[in-house]
Amino acid sequence: MFARTPRLTLRPGWPEDAAAVTQALAHESVVMNLSRVPWPYMPADARDWLAIPRGSTDVTLLIHAHDGPAPGRSCPRLIGTISLDRERGDAPELGYWLTPSAWGRGYATEAGRAVLHMARHSLGLKRLRARHFVDNPASGRVLGKLGFHETGRGTTFSRARGREVASVMLACDLEDARIGDQALSLAA
Repeated sequence: MFARTPRLTLRPGWPEDAAAVTQALAHESVVMNLSRVPWPYMPADARDWLAIPRGSTDVTLLIHAHDGPAPGRSCPRLIGTISLDRERGDAPELGYWLTPSAWGRGYATEAGRAVLHMARHSLGLKRLRARHFVDNPASGRVLGKLGFHETGRGTTFSRARGREVASVMLACDLEDARIGDQALSLAA
């Protein structure tokens, strides 16, 4: 699956993306907010992740920004990933990360809207789940903008931290009239 928004291109990862994924994710401030990623993050980790077989309806996408070059770089540039994980629970789980230079620019919300649109219109999904660590409230704000609401609290194991971490669990009903076309719009 692919998506294009006003500032982003979302596409599957390819083996030749390993160096860019490693560079974008090799920040302790990012990895400590993820559950399954090791720290330090190494090129072999990126190669292994990119080599995981994916089906035609899998949503595991690299996020590339094309709204202007970063200093010293050409466009488009890899700024993160976004996915729907179908392995845990009854509803797929939305997950994402952005490299620090992309924080605070609305990219996570824009990419999230595109994936929610895919989930609803292309995949026919009715409900999504998400979670974030309590000490990462910025992720909670993004999820709130996308129409997620808190369903509980618990803990999630963080591979990078090596322990259980307090987490907020959320859900989004894609059929909810409050979500509507505005929240799922591909426009930024």
